[in-house]
Amino acid sequence: MTLKTLQLSEGYGQLGYREAGEGDIVVLIHGVGMQSAAWGPQIDALSKTHHVFALDMPGHGLTSHLPEGAQVCDYVRWLRTALQALNLQKISLAGHSMGALIAVGFTVTYPELVERVALLNGVFRRDPDARAAVEDRAAQIRAGAFDVATPLGRWFGDSPAEQDARDQVAEWLGSVDHAGYATAYTAFSRGDTYYADHVSGIECPLLALTGEGDPNSTPAMSRAMAQAVQNGHAVIVAGHRHMVNLTAVDTVNHELETWLSTPCALSRTA
Repeated sequence: MTLKTLQLSEGYGQLGYREAGEGDIVVLIHGVGMQSAAWGPQIDALSKTHHVFALDMPGHGLTSHLPEGAQVCDYVRWLRTALQALNLQKISLAGHSMGALIAVGFTVTYPELVERVALLNGVFRRDPDARAAVEDRAAQIRAGAFDVATPLGRWFGDSPAEQDARDQVAEWLGSVDHAGYATAYTAFSRGDTYYADHVSGIECPLLALTGEGDPNSTPAMSRAMAQAVQNGHAVIVAGHRHMVNLTAVDTVNHELETWLSTPCALSRTA
């Protein structure tokens, strides 16, 4: 797994990314406060059979941030520019949390480029209370508050495996660029409905996976996204929360490997 940088066009600055493996292309996009290294277990597994690119999202890792006020559509346009710079055409695209919002938007906007899409711990049509809570957190972050303990408490349980993952995530959260984090979190807080009306038009195989105990990217949301599309499949991982790709590695890798083996033309599944 090699960490690289690339200069982008159109004023987007630098792209940081990790690359490994050979074969068909898989692109991975992490969530707010993380970096491409958060996909480490998936890069190790999927690069055995595929050419994997894990991108640092704008304002995270080694990637330049977007201007303040950027919305999910701006991150989608950034992704298009990044893929053009990497000379990537047909891809399988997976996103976690905020990355899942970007993946949905990209699949809706550029369906000809996406063979499959996987949404890990994605959000979809929050209820009013959940929307108010996340928008309040976004306002606090923009005002300079940066509470690491609260999201860690939501994302992780008390098992030794979860605590090990928690320590690594805490390190990433503690090192994130605050301006990039605030911009991304604000876009995330407003992004659950941005492309929601267009999800039903997705025709490629879609995997919607979340943890049974994730209070924000809920099982109901994953089921709703899977049911909205022609070739959707929902997976709920029992006993896990938001950072399921780090706490339920074997299960998540198995589901992603199954997703990658799914033919691009399928009849509807549950």
